[in-house]
Amino acid sequence: MPNASVPVLGFAAFSGTGKTTLLTQLIPLLKQRGLHIGVIKHGHHDFDIDYPGKDSFRLRQAGASPVLIVSNKRRAVITEICPAQEPDLAGQLPFFEQAGLDLVLVEGFKNDNLPKIELHRAVLQNPLLYPHDATIIAVASDCPLQIPSTLPLLDLNKPQQIADFIVNNVLRRT
Repeated sequence: MPNASVPVLGFAAFSGTGKTTLLTQLIPLLKQRGLHIGVIKHGHHDFDIDYPGKDSFRLRQAGASPVLIVSNKRRAVITEICPAQEPDLAGQLPFFEQAGLDLVLVEGFKNDNLPKIELHRAVLQNPLLYPHDATIIAVASDCPLQIPSTLPLLDLNKPQQIADFIVNNVLRRT
């Protein structure tokens, strides 16, 4: 992946499949192994991390970009993208501090060229992505699937199994 200094792994699925839920289960499991994990999430909507009445919001509304908000516990940078355009992951990685990380997990960016685990829930009746995406390295599903034997099938309801796959097949590959 261009602009990546550590392994990057995406999670691709249709909305409502449980990408965020799975990531919130995987991150502690990977941290228990001593790994430092960063996350990049693609938002599909206009969003604000500050809001009317806050100084940072007022400064941004006045035209400042970027705006850095920093405290003794965290920091956030708000940068306006002008003109508005759909971001690609490689273009965003230079803005993401990777020093000290072992792995970057990515939610969304399902059309970008990066290794991905596809998530599939039978009840949603969505088509599988892997037949049209050669970057999918495994499928995590809540039901049995007929997929090529070269593509690992993981149990979506067993985050420990997915964490083991990441450690053994993503981190050891680099």
